[in-house]
Amino acid sequence: MKGTPKKIIEFLFEQDKDKIFEIKEYRKKRTLNQNNYYWELLGELSLTLRVPVEELHFKMLKDYSQRFQVMIPEEIDLRGIEYYEKKSLIKKNDKLFRVYDVYVPSHELKTKEFAILLDGLIQECKQVGIETLTPDEIARLNEKQEK
Repeated sequence: MKGTPKKIIEFLFEQDKDKIFEIKEYRKKRTLNQNNYYWELLGELSLTLRVPVEELHFKMLKDYSQRFQVMIPEEIDLRGIEYYEKKSLIKKNDKLFRVYDVYVPSHELKTKEFAILLDGLIQECKQVGIETLTPDEIARLNEKQEK
């Protein structure tokens, strides 16, 4: 459900009291144009560099996406996380932990975060001579997203 706080509260009062709900702030997702443009450029860069698209996408995430570190007990297998790298093994309180860098997947990036990823890809494309949109065209794409 999407709505103002008043509408959401009214909706919740009408629900079964045993149900559990999660409420989060609504935010616009990036436009399909931005997403399509990202994957189109990534495909062109992949062909030019002769690197698989998924490998190149992971490189873009490592270079231009949001990242955080997690510490997991060594005996636990890391599952359910799409993009990560093992960094180190540390001992804390006589227990071994593996430290991972975890990268936020592109579909979970906020609008401004995705713009940074796209800008990074554009710069990489320009370095190898791949034609990209002009800065004005990119600004128009970003403006459409802001509305």
